[in-house]
Amino acid sequence: MVSGFFSVFAELMLPGLAVLCGEWPVLQAVATVPLLLLLSYWCWSSVFPESPRWLLATSQIPQAKRCLQLFTRQNGVCRRDELYPAETLLTEIDVAFSEETQPKYHHIFELRHTRVIWRNCLILAFTLFLGTGIQYCFTRNLHSFSSNFYFSYYLRALTGAVACTFLCVSVDRMGRRGILLLASIITGLSSLLLLALTQYLHGMLVLVLSVVGLLSSQALALLSVFFASEVMPTVIRGGTLGLVMAAGSVGKAASSLMELQNNGGYFLHHVVFASFAVLSVLCIMLLPESKRKALADSLRDGESLRRPPLFLSKRERDDLPLLPCHHPPSQYNPENYSRLLSTTRKMLTSNTAAHRTAAMSQPALLQINAALQADHEDSS
Repeated sequence: MVSGFFSVFAELMLPGLAVLCGEWPVLQAVATVPLLLLLSYWCWSSVFPESPRWLLATSQIPQAKRCLQLFTRQNGVCRRDELYPAETLLTEIDVAFSEETQPKYHHIFELRHTRVIWRNCLILAFTLFLGTGIQYCFTRNLHSFSSNFYFSYYLRALTGAVACTFLCVSVDRMGRRGILLLASIITGLSSLLLLALTQYLHGMLVLVLSVVGLLSSQALALLSVFFASEVMPTVIRGGTLGLVMAAGSVGKAASSLMELQNNGGYFLHHVVFASFAVLSVLCIMLLPESKRKALADSLRDGESLRRPPLFLSKRERDDLPLLPCHHPPSQYNPENYSRLLSTTRKMLTSNTAAHRTAAMSQPALLQINAALQADHEDSS
């Protein structure tokens, strides 16, 4: 969500920067040069360290230890302090992972072996594509209401700020899936009303529907990215999030093509995206809920995500998964099993030997007793 506020701030500053630069090649250079700072990701690993969660999920144990120790030093935390037992954490990592553990890297093509993860990725990519592509249908109505360029530009930036604020307030209370569904419904209704009744509505009502649709579509796009970063497993989160954002770029490109063609085919563009908005309502119901839940680290965790029920139900009931998932194999450890087997054999062997000793000693005692009884009779 913080990145959304930065994006709004950049849009608000862009017209002033364009006035200062004067020409568009200079503006393009000024906007591109800061991107070179991204090279510092490779040059200074201490400034931009790797994610310890991803390192542990991919079994890169030495790198994860160094990263945690770096965080400890930079935060000024004493490793022997009982409140921050970082040394205990490193010990637990040593116990959980053996020294011979090899890194396990994952690639985006492993999605074809999954059933739930690729479905979630496809739905969120579709909603982001819809949220970015349908915004042109609403901004065009703003152009018809006022020919001033800055009116539609700043109104779009302000609605983006309102959308970010609304998500920050409501998402943690009402859930990601519910707000995403609400934004999709409002976007679809606004688009359908403008498509069918633009000629019969008052100009102010058209403006209200356009602003509401623009606000909901921006909330839909922002929440799709945020939702994808929580639902996708840690081992492939970067790749899947890249696919989702690539779909959003395609939606923005569709709006740019409409501008280049001088609004040629605008009606078809509006009909297609309005139909997509109705379809997205059905697709969002298939998504799981990530509110107050642990992030999925492995592919198995991502496959076990469950969708909440459509209506309120008892908390004792378990939510059934949409698609049948394979049950995880039992925690079978051959080494522990062999130890248990050898110990059981030793116990059985010792019990058998004791029983044989008792059985052999019993006849000997009987013979001794018989001999003593015979000697007593002879003496009498």
